[in-house]
Amino acid sequence: MKDLHPYTDTDSYIAGFPENTQRLLHEIRRTIREAAPEAAEKISYGIPTFTMGGNLVHFAAYDHHIGFYPGSSPVKAFEKELAGYKTSRGTVQFPLDKPLPHELISKIVQHGIAEIKAKKKKK
Repeated sequence: MKDLHPYTDTDSYIAGFPENTQRLLHEIRRTIREAAPEAAEKISYGIPTFTMGGNLVHFAAYDHHIGFYPGSSPVKAFEKELAGYKTSRGTVQFPLDKPLPHELISKIVQHGIAEIKAKKKKK
């Protein structure tokens, strides 16, 4: 059976895309890493994922956008700031032809970290 998710790490995932898309993938990865320096990085569901005792955020490249997957709670919490982007439950699409909103991505990641820490305190 052929492996549907051939990537073993984020670097190999990013290398499989055109140069402009690679640049954006490196940017979003760096922004997430800066917002969550304690998070671990892996491939999950075939795409780059940051974890902190569970999934924090995923991201992926497509033909016309970067998919950003912080989960439904952060997307809802930042609904107004995300109004200019296509969203659905737990998903944000950042167009390839526009700059990434680094500050907003950072705030969303930090929101996710706060939620993870709050859940850990309840246990």
